[in-house]
Amino acid sequence: MKRSLIIAGVATLLLSGCGAGPEGGSGPATIDYWLWDAAQQPQYQQCADAFHKANPQYTVKITQYGWDDYWNTLTTAFVSGTAPDVFTSHLSRYPDLASQGQLLPITDLVTRDKVDLSMYQDGLADLWVTKDGQRYGLPKDFDTVAVIYNTEKLKEAGIKPEEMSELTWNPQDGGTYEKVIARLTVDQNGRRGDEPGFDKNHVATYGLGLNTSGAGFGQTEWSMYTMSNGWQYADQNPWPSRFNYADPKFKETITWLTSLIDKGYVPSMDIISSGVGQIDTYGAGKYAMVTEGSWNTKTYWALKGVKSALAPTPIGPTGKRASLFNGLADNISAGTDNPDAAWAWVKFLASPACQQDIVAKQAVVFPAIKSATAEAEKAFADAGIDVKPFTMHVKDGTTHLAPISDHWADITAIMTETMDSILSFKSDVNALDPANTKINALFG
Repeated sequence: MKRSLIIAGVATLLLSGCGAGPEGGSGPATIDYWLWDAAQQPQYQQCADAFHKANPQYTVKITQYGWDDYWNTLTTAFVSGTAPDVFTSHLSRYPDLASQGQLLPITDLVTRDKVDLSMYQDGLADLWVTKDGQRYGLPKDFDTVAVIYNTEKLKEAGIKPEEMSELTWNPQDGGTYEKVIARLTVDQNGRRGDEPGFDKNHVATYGLGLNTSGAGFGQTEWSMYTMSNGWQYADQNPWPSRFNYADPKFKETITWLTSLIDKGYVPSMDIISSGVGQIDTYGAGKYAMVTEGSWNTKTYWALKGVKSALAPTPIGPTGKRASLFNGLADNISAGTDNPDAAWAWVKFLASPACQQDIVAKQAVVFPAIKSATAEAEKAFADAGIDVKPFTMHVKDGTTHLAPISDHWADITAIMTETMDSILSFKSDVNALDPANTKINALFG
């Protein structure tokens, strides 16, 4: 009870303080706020309503776009001078925007208003500070990766749920993880991937789905394998000067992944790039399991006719599991006409009043504030979802911070072409050598 009173008190203080902007206050304003995730729009609308109730002079107008349209539209808006006051940002995108002078730094505002950065999950707040020491965001959530599987298909394959919690992986034979993938794969004649006569050219259900080739990020495609094999993206993070895509550990991991495609256990690039997304394909029963980010969990559970469960990512050669540790924040456009209101809204989005009292209870994402994680776990449990395979990474210390780097758009372009080619069998993994050379040349 004391804890709830303390939380309520903090929320009240944050609410009452939201009216103070960069210059100590402002008049009525409408804050134009953009985000890309339709599943998260309702919870942030609730935050906007609570924010307006505490600050009647401010109204938040929310606009939602799909991921690709979002960044294309935002780029056009910056060029035309019509960018939103505040927008949800990504760790791979904000460094370029900051270097172009498109973002308003909030360093002095965080200091002035004494925002407690220690309330966020360890490491998340540091990711929004550029090399020159300027801060551009406050963490709003975090995400990790786990395995989502179809419980009926698992039962049909004769695999027990408890087996899924202790799977191991290695790049030589795939370990028990590959055995499960093979067992879950079924051809059009009903033969499984581990049975004689399996037809890899006519597969009805793939044991493991794949979203894309992963480009240079591979968050839900291959990062959990490469990092549990002892690989790191670069020489340091954030702000690396050299990347490691030509490292033998990365190459052998990608070689293993392509072997699953060759064996018929994982879909080909033609299927992956057909235009039908991973979620819909899983929902149609064509994937028995997928590796997925926590932000999409509730969407999978909403699929009709499919009962799902979660399992942890497999234990790799390092003896540990691995997951990227990513998170979002909100950026303020440098050209906003309402800097006071924009800062008030950003601060509220990053506060317990939004994250703990509203977002955590919606069971959509995990809020960045540490104390809100338990609230989110309870909300997911109430919805019938045990999310420990996601949160265990934080508790067990098996997270790896998402790469924050200059030139990320160029890195993505180079690695998209390279990884697409490798997973399409148009190139072998040695194509990573020239790709890595091009990437490192970007840093001089």
